[in-house]
Amino acid sequence: MADHNLLGKEGENLAVEYLMLKEYEILERNYRYQKAEVDIIAQRDQTLVAIEVKTRSTANFGNPEEFVKPKQIKRLLKVMNHYAEENQLELDIRFDILAIVLNKGNSKVEHIQNAFLYF
Repeated sequence: MADHNLLGKEGENLAVEYLMLKEYEILERNYRYQKAEVDIIAQRDQTLVAIEVKTRSTANFGNPEEFVKPKQIKRLLKVMNHYAEENQLELDIRFDILAIVLNKGNSKVEHIQNAFLYF
């Protein structure tokens, strides 16, 4: 597996640990629908949360959250609508980003809730 794939997997595993500590229930990991994928689907209280995990080894080329593009956001909206319908869920849906910088064993996690309001 390429180094960037290993970094991404490590970031997703750290994201799951972080979310569980914050009392999120993890429903799905790497959920796919058509050409879209949601890294993590979780639930907290009466909110269904789609979490996009962006992991980088350094912030030198920009913060991880800056790499979520409008086309990807559009796909995430579509996949989450499908997920809610498929599972007959009538919950509020929120889109978050977990921006993670992993650098030589040190990690920094920033949880951006309602992230798409900022784009």
